[in-house]
Amino acid sequence: MFDKITKPLIMGILNVTPDSFSDGGAYTQVTAAIAQVERMLAEGVNIIDVGGESTRPGAKAVLAEEQIARVVPVIKAIRKEFPSELMMSVDTTLSVVAKEALEAGADIINDISAGQNDKRILSVASHYQVPIILMHMQGTPQNMQDNPYYENVVDEVCDALKSRIEEALAVGIKKENIALDPGIGFGKRREDNINLLAFLDQIVLLGYPVLLGTSRKRFMGSLCEVSEPAELITATAVTTALGVMSGVSIFRVHDVKENRQAVDVAWAIKQARENAAP
Repeated sequence: MFDKITKPLIMGILNVTPDSFSDGGAYTQVTAAIAQVERMLAEGVNIIDVGGESTRPGAKAVLAEEQIARVVPVIKAIRKEFPSELMMSVDTTLSVVAKEALEAGADIINDISAGQNDKRILSVASHYQVPIILMHMQGTPQNMQDNPYYENVVDEVCDALKSRIEEALAVGIKKENIALDPGIGFGKRREDNINLLAFLDQIVLLGYPVLLGTSRKRFMGSLCEVSEPAELITATAVTTALGVMSGVSIFRVHDVKENRQAVDVAWAIKQARENAAP
């Protein structure tokens, strides 16, 4: 699937959680979730990412049963209400949640642990022959911001992702079903996030589609002297435009309209530059 991406895609965040950092509690009811999907579709979303566990720094783990109870009814309702070509991903690190979500109608697994929290999730992706997004994270959501450290964050993230790719391929996941996420904000200092954004092209050079998730994240607030996540829409769109120019394929965002515009304008510029190259 990922090998068929011809233009950057927008992945809209749908947190069906009570405690996510920016929109916790907003879409826990199926009716509210459906209304949000309808809004995102009108604004140009390509993928809906449904998550039943907050992964903000310090968040507590949520049992599989609770995640399933949160995400499966929403996934089923979305699949019933909207066109079949609308793609859905499930944001989870647990194999049983991934399996139930796929059975309910999800198309993609989005695993922030890249198969390290529950190795069986890689086997689920292989068995169902579905795409999986492998993200880099130092530590876990519970401890990832407790003094993270890198000598060279770009090289270390690339090396870690290569290791996860090898394990995914070893269990039978096809190369075209793998995408990578450098994990902005996940076990990273502000300077680490900035360096990763500055050298996104190095992640792209690994040869797999790259997902970028900067939406409303705290490190941008520290740069802009803004404390409210919802005030970081413009900052997010800037990173989206930069990501397009660096070759990023998927952008995971809260604010679809603004980031759709950023993608469309940056993509036109990128195409003009490439077409003018000798």
